[in-house]
Amino acid sequence: MKMITRYGLNSFRKLNFKASFHVTGAIILLAVTVVVFLIVYEINELKPRRKFVSKKHRSSEMDQVIIRANFVSSAERNTRCSYYSCFNPYKCGRRGISQIQVYVYPMKHFLSESKEPIVHSLTREFNTILETVKRSKFYTPSPDEACIFIPPFDTLSQTNILTKEVSQALNMLPYWNNGENHLIFNLFPPKNAAVIDLAAGNAMIAGAGFNSWTYRPSFDISLPPYSPLKNIAVQERRPWLILSSQINVHSSFMEKLRHLSRINSELIMLHRCSDSDLSYRCHQNGTRYKYPEVLGKSKFCLILRGSRLSQPVLLEAMAYGCIPIVFSDTLVMPFQEVIDWNRAAFMILENDLNSVIQLAKFVSDSRRIEISQQCSWLYSKYFSSMEAITNTTLLILNQRVFPENALFYENWNVRPNFIGARSPIFLRTKSFSTSFTAVVLTYDRVESLFTLIQKLAVVPSLSMILVVWNNPRKSPPDSSKWPQINKTLKVVRSKENKLSNRFFPYQEIETEAVLSIDDDISMLTEDELDFGFEVWREFPDRIIGFPSRTHIWDNISLSWKYESEWTNEISMVLTGAAFYHKYWNYLYTTSVPEEIHQFVDSHMNCEDIAMNFLVSNITNKAPIKVTPRKKFKCPECTATEMLSTDFNHMLVRSKCINKFMEIYGRLPLRKVEFRADPVLFKDSFPAKLKRFKNIGSL
Repeated sequence: MKMITRYGLNSFRKLNFKASFHVTGAIILLAVTVVVFLIVYEINELKPRRKFVSKKHRSSEMDQVIIRANFVSSAERNTRCSYYSCFNPYKCGRRGISQIQVYVYPMKHFLSESKEPIVHSLTREFNTILETVKRSKFYTPSPDEACIFIPPFDTLSQTNILTKEVSQALNMLPYWNNGENHLIFNLFPPKNAAVIDLAAGNAMIAGAGFNSWTYRPSFDISLPPYSPLKNIAVQERRPWLILSSQINVHSSFMEKLRHLSRINSELIMLHRCSDSDLSYRCHQNGTRYKYPEVLGKSKFCLILRGSRLSQPVLLEAMAYGCIPIVFSDTLVMPFQEVIDWNRAAFMILENDLNSVIQLAKFVSDSRRIEISQQCSWLYSKYFSSMEAITNTTLLILNQRVFPENALFYENWNVRPNFIGARSPIFLRTKSFSTSFTAVVLTYDRVESLFTLIQKLAVVPSLSMILVVWNNPRKSPPDSSKWPQINKTLKVVRSKENKLSNRFFPYQEIETEAVLSIDDDISMLTEDELDFGFEVWREFPDRIIGFPSRTHIWDNISLSWKYESEWTNEISMVLTGAAFYHKYWNYLYTTSVPEEIHQFVDSHMNCEDIAMNFLVSNITNKAPIKVTPRKKFKCPECTATEMLSTDFNHMLVRSKCINKFMEIYGRLPLRKVEFRADPVLFKDSFPAKLKRFKNIGSL
């Protein structure tokens, strides 16, 4: 018996039988053929590749897919997902590309069995999301290159979809794999729910209204509830203190709000007008206010839990510079992975609603203006359009996968025109540090080193002394010969004799504050060092120290000149005796251009100038000199040993400034006419009234 079988999309199995084949066998084979035909037909019905003419756009062709009721959907949303358990980073970075590649599935016409679209309509917002992704630098048209996939379903609102059918359709996507590396957008979750009800498997959700129970940190992305606003004019004068204009406030807050507004006129409570026109809000006295413009009349705006956890009034208030006071214990704020909301809003416990007026009154005018400006800036940068929201989402995803490309805190949170706020240390007020670590760079001057150690040990705020032994050819003295002090003393040996070793981020440094001091600086008093540390606590992002220098323009050489003489201005504080945050050690080691490292190491000079360039370049702030002391003498140094007495030394220092300026592309050093002295140190008061009694002279 010879049987020839051919398979085609719309063809039947053709069979050639011998004439002697029995009738019974033919019937059985025919039945099998019919079953195979039905299976093939069913598979082709489920494949999302058949063409049809869209009802909406008759002239264009789209793939049509029928969602069968018996088709198995993917697993329910995995609530335990994290970046490390549900995301596959090995799909990213292919072909040496150090950024995510995002693929958008082509649009298809998905229908239920009753021929009803499973997505009722394609909203303008969702179309904007897809177009923004396609215009971004992260987009790829090739699914083989992609590491993040965006399904073609408009799931921004759950009321816009057939939940069961969309869950089934997700599982039909060719690269779904139970949602791995897929991103689903949802701006309007179901009422009284925090997350869209889809069988999303291991997919990431970029959604609004997450609470602390449903949000999967570093996996999901918390979005704002989008509210389109146009022609925003932020008002300068704000006659009201606090405004409540939210119309869907949860019932648990309503009575408290009414009570507060009755007993204190500084809380203005508006409600929906009787004609239900949402473009207006009404006061109990009958006054109508245009919404959301009325938000610009108040200094603070209340954001409370409603039918949905996240409220559009949050963005509307920010757009008008009205500082949000958020009463929601479990709300996950939009983009809180990168945005510091403490700079732009007040997060208050729901039980503390009664104290909101006292809180608002406590905020100073200068602080309020600063926060209001931060609100407006954050809105403009991240929330003002669907394009901004989408691009921010992509940036967050990219820095998760490629942390080496992550933006600094300041890039996310500090507005460009906020002068002097570009510090990566992020300490807005005085530091709470109570002690510092002294780092002493030494080579072979043992006697002056031991003298310095003994003087440092009596400073009350000293925590530890770390000696960097910079002589690779000679071992440090035996432990029995070191001074016996009541503070921790540690010694680290460097492999090479480099001045940059003083700025290495040694793991032994446990305090925030570092006192960088040369082994020959033994003339500073206990009070001077203690006072210098106190000044650093007030300005923790700056270099605070004793020997100061400046730079001046030389009209003869047409270049910058290093100047050590007394002037009314300073632009550098030398790190031979200076306090700074230990974070600068890390940046000096990892971020200072290699050309500068090579210059410092080859010339054995200018490491202190390099540190001043680094700090000023990032903070745009000048260093601070403390106390009037200017001259620093080395007791056991001869004139030939002191670099500062060498004319060539000054030439090299001037060359450093011009060389570093060329590398940085600008001169970041900032001049300042300022010096910090203890208030009473020169006043004719009894010594017992002075905290810092022993402040040295010039």
